Amino acid sequence: MYCETQDFDGRDLGKRPLSWDAICRNPKGLCLNSVFVLVMAKTNKSQEEIACEAIKHALKALRKRHLLEEAAHGPAVLALSRPFVSQGSEWKEKAENLQVELQHCYKAQSRLSEQLVVEVAESRASKALVQEKEIAVADLQKELTELRDECSQLKEDLEEKFKSLEVLVSENTELKAQLEQMTTKANKAEAENKMLIDRWMLEKMKDAERLNEANALYEDMVEKLKASGLEQLARQQVDGIVRQSEEGAEFFLESNIPSTCKYRLRAHEGGCASMLFEYNSSKLITGGQDRLVKMWDTNTGSLSSTLHGCLGSVLDLTITHDNRSVIAASSSNNLYVWDVHSGRVRHTLTGHTDKVCTVDVSKISSRHVVSAAYDRTIKVWDLVKGYCTNTIIFHSNCNALSFSMDGQTIFSGHADGNLRLWAIQSGKLLSEVAAHTSAVTSISLSRNGNFVLTSGRDNLHNLFDVRSLEVCSTLKAAGNRVASNWSRSCFSPDDNHVAAGSADGSVYIWSISKGDIVGTLKEHTSSVLCCTWSGIRKPLASADKNGVVCVWT
Repeated sequence: MYCETQDFDGRDLGKRPLSWDAICRNPKGLCLNSVFVLVMAKTNKSQEEIACEAIKHALKALRKRHLLEEAAHGPAVLALSRPFVSQGSEWKEKAENLQVELQHCYKAQSRLSEQLVVEVAESRASKALVQEKEIAVADLQKELTELRDECSQLKEDLEEKFKSLEVLVSENTELKAQLEQMTTKANKAEAENKMLIDRWMLEKMKDAERLNEANALYEDMVEKLKASGLEQLARQQVDGIVRQSEEGAEFFLESNIPSTCKYRLRAHEGGCASMLFEYNSSKLITGGQDRLVKMWDTNTGSLSSTLHGCLGSVLDLTITHDNRSVIAASSSNNLYVWDVHSGRVRHTLTGHTDKVCTVDVSKISSRHVVSAAYDRTIKVWDLVKGYCTNTIIFHSNCNALSFSMDGQTIFSGHADGNLRLWAIQSGKLLSEVAAHTSAVTSISLSRNGNFVLTSGRDNLHNLFDVRSLEVCSTLKAAGNRVASNWSRSCFSPDDNHVAAGSADGSVYIWSISKGDIVGTLKEHTSSVLCCTWSGIRKPLASADKNGVVCVWT
């Protein structure tokens, strides 16, 4: 091995063979770098060990060189000093120079040692940094591999999503086409339905006109027959208005205006919200907050019987035309059907989810009953089977109901103030009219079926023509105030008068033809909730919030 060599004074000594023997023989011609190179070449040891060995060898070489120089120059100095005493000062100067050179060598050795230590420290730091970088690179490569795998998985998922989206788009297109077809069919069906309803309403109007003509004919015949004393013969010949089989029909006379309280009955604990008379009878049926239904003889003012079994307050009552069954609407969400003769509950009609506030029975059949509750439903019931046959759902609560004369339609009065006409079989809304500005509280059908009486929280009582649902007359009074959402008004037996209770405890009676008040009855001490007029012998009954019932004659 060869290397470029210099002495400690910086003079170039040229290429020399590099070995430990060469270093030992001529340490002056080699620098510490040469020694370091040789050590690096001869061994694969660590940098620290190499550096330490290099320093040791350099120190040995310098000591050896010093000893050799002393040994070499010592005899010569002694020999020369004797004959050449005069040259002693010169040799002394050379010795001093050599001593200075030796000090320089020691200083250079110290600098090289310091440089070597710094380089070793830097090498250690570089090695540690390289190791950290290698670890970071390995982590980054691992993370890159994971990200590549995740990217591949996401690509696969994206392809599946695209395929699913294509399927959904195709299905959506098919559904849109089907929807368009169904919409077209629905529009056609709606148009046909509207046409059929119009035709049906036209037929109903024709039937109403024929019924009015028959009623007018009957009234003319009755007037003529009354004059000739043949009223019984007229009842046998004319059917549809007064039936031949109706008991008590012979007592049907023109009603007069009651003015005297014949009986004041403490009927119920709490309010009495509903009452009615039996058909062709003077028996009065009342229902109250004490969950009882009571039957009274208005001729004597005595209690005939009490019907038990209702689990809530009685809010409305109705009775079948054969006087065999009484039906009560209750706050317990149910309807109760009693057998009048036995006093037992025949049916408990369940299905409403809120309090049942109104009920009515068909005027041509004792089988069908209609009810409304605060669950925004109107239900049609079959009393023979004892269950619901149809349900009508509407957004506004219904406070009052009444069957029409033909039993095919019903009138309903709602909390939004509107009067509506429904078909029983289909449940379709046939007509609608704004009856009041506030909630409708009562609906009554005249005995001839030509007029509907509605009462509202706006303190008005309106008469509507059944055929056109137009207002024929509006009845009102300065002191008349409707007491509750279920305050019931009524027609007189001859359909010439209207009676309604007021929050001030009065009962007001209007003449329909004149539109004026013809009587005011004052006996109650609290708000009057309901009135009912008997079909015979002309008693009028009224009930208030304290459960007191007054019978007027």
